[in-house]
Parts: sequence; structure tokens; C-alpha cells
Amino acid sequence: MLAEKKYFLFDIDGTLAVDDMLYPGSRELIAYIEAAGGRAFYITNNSVKSRKDYVAKFARWGIRTQESQFMTASYASCCHLKEHYSGKKLFVLGTPSFVEEVKSFGLTVTECAEPDVACVVAGFDRMLRYEKVEAACELLFRQGVDFIGTNPDLRCPTAFGFVPDCGGICAMLHAATGRTPRYIGKPDAGIVALCTEQVHARPEEVLVVGDRLYTDIACGINAGVETALVYTGEARPADLAEAEFMPDYTFADMEMLYQEYKKSRGEV
Repeated sequence: MLAEKKYFLFDIDGTLAVDDMLYPGSRELIAYIEAAGGRAFYITNNSVKSRKDYVAKFARWGIRTQESQFMTASYASCCHLKEHYSGKKLFVLGTPSFVEEVKSFGLTVTECAEPDVACVVAGFDRMLRYEKVEAACELLFRQGVDFIGTNPDLRCPTAFGFVPDCGGICAMLHAATGRTPRYIGKPDAGIVALCTEQVHARPEEVLVVGDRLYTDIACGINAGVETALVYTGEARPADLAEAEFMPDYTFADMEMLYQEYKKSRGEV
């Protein structure tokens, strides 16, 4: 039941906001959750920004947050890389912010197809150059070089529509090399656990909120918690007719979710 929810795990792009514009109802819902003794977390597959970047971005929206509230695909990927590739060389396709986050975990990064590279790591690279694509392809044709993607999202919402996301970049690399990465971000359930373990949440207290069926909703289902789909990003009502991953709730936008959550708690 919606009234039971205390811990909301929000996607950001296409759910709470688009580019630098916060959707109506987002700020109010987050404030209401906190005032009611709950907690908002942010589980984004965007690998452009670090957790510190997001704290600063939310501050510009007038929302106070801590780094521990953000479980980004880049952070989850860095945790995975630290566990499996410590002391090894990584070729990283990503923004300077993502590269610095990888380095902050004590990992070794290169942008060249050096002979001792152990893994190609692909993120959402807004500064992608064809030279880097060629180097990634060269490495992926080598025996023993692994392939990691931060997230499988094919496209990222913008004010004008969409642009290729990490999954789109990896699809291009797959078309050239036949290699498919292991994706670390949503829909992997681990990103939910990184949030809920902080507050010892029971499954019935948790709601995953997002705009994509195959990442956000699938992630909540994989984690065994309820989900809510909003129609401000990629998904549309018609998509539910043949959806593999069905949400427990659907809302037009964050404002509607805010109003329905208050109503479920006996408030108008």
C-alpha cells in the first residue's frame, strides 16, 4: 500500500527533472517524505556526474542532500571495479567527472589501447571522440579484456527529446565487435540494497519511482519492492500493454504522486 511507504528511491532524469529543470511536485514530495520521518534516495543510471556533483545540483534546486543518498551507476560501477580490478589498468569511456571518480577509488585509468589493459569501462560519455571508440574496439577484439557498462539505458532524456546514453554507446561497440558488456547499474538489484541497508528498511516500506520499465521498474522488481512509473520520461501508457516489467502504480507526473501519497495518509 502507498501509505506504508517511508523510503522512496527516485530515478532523476525523466522522473524528478529534465536537464536542469525540476518537475512540479518533485521538491514538495521530497520535503513531505522527510517531514513524515521517511527518506528520499536517488538511484540514477546517469554516469556523467559524481555523487558530489549531484549534491551541488540538488542544492541549486533548494534541496539539501548528502552523498549517501545518491546511488549512481558510476558509484556502483566504481565499487565493482575496486573489488575486481584493483591494481589492474582500465580503459574508460566517460566524462572527466566519471574518470576522476574511478581514480578516487585508487584505480588506474588510461585512454589509450595499452597492452596491459584489463577491462574496457563504458559510461555515458558526452565528450566521446571517435579516436576513443576506435581504441575501445581494438581492446575488445583482444583475448582476456573484459567489458563493463555503467548502465543499459539506450537514451537519456533532454529538453528537446533524447540523446544516446551508455546503452546506446555500448550498442555501437557491440555492432562493431560483437561484445556485450556486463551492466552494473539498474536493473541490477544491488543499487537498491545500497540504499535500503542504510536505513534497515523493510521491503513493504520501499517504493522505487522511475520513468523506464526496463531499468527503473525492473530494478524494483528484481529487488522485491513495489514500483511506481511516471509518464514524464521515456515510458508511455501504451507501453504497458506488452510490458515485461509491470509497475504497481502509475502516475502522470510527480505532482500526481505527491497528491496521491498525501491522500493515502489521510491528508488532502
